[in-house]
Amino acid sequence: MSAALDGQSLFDEQRLEIEFGGVSRDSIERAVPGLDGVLSIDLGGRSRKIEQKGVLRAKSRSQMDERISAISAYVDGNTHTLLTSSGEEFENLRVDVFKVSKERAGGGGVDVDYEIVYTQLKVQQ
Repeated sequence: MSAALDGQSLFDEQRLEIEFGGVSRDSIERAVPGLDGVLSIDLGGRSRKIEQKGVLRAKSRSQMDERISAISAYVDGNTHTLLTSSGEEFENLRVDVFKVSKERAGGGGVDVDYEIVYTQLKVQQ
């Protein structure tokens, strides 16, 4: 599976995993005089978490730094769109976390594991 963020192919296909959380709901609960229990008002669906994990590859450390900087620029508080290789499109995503770990040097360059956590602010039904 490959993925593009706002039309930019920033991610490699190796070991790419995207996990979709469930949609959360919100409500208001109030005590009402004369009512045994509480009044609960359903405010509907809210947001959900989406996690993306994979491996980034580059030919050199400087190219890897450029890739990491390009992805880090999306942690800006704005909303973005994720498109998967299967054609699924997820809109209204805020990039909350981008972290890299386990840097490895190999014959083909540099590999790093990464994780991105998105919050989908408005979930289409």
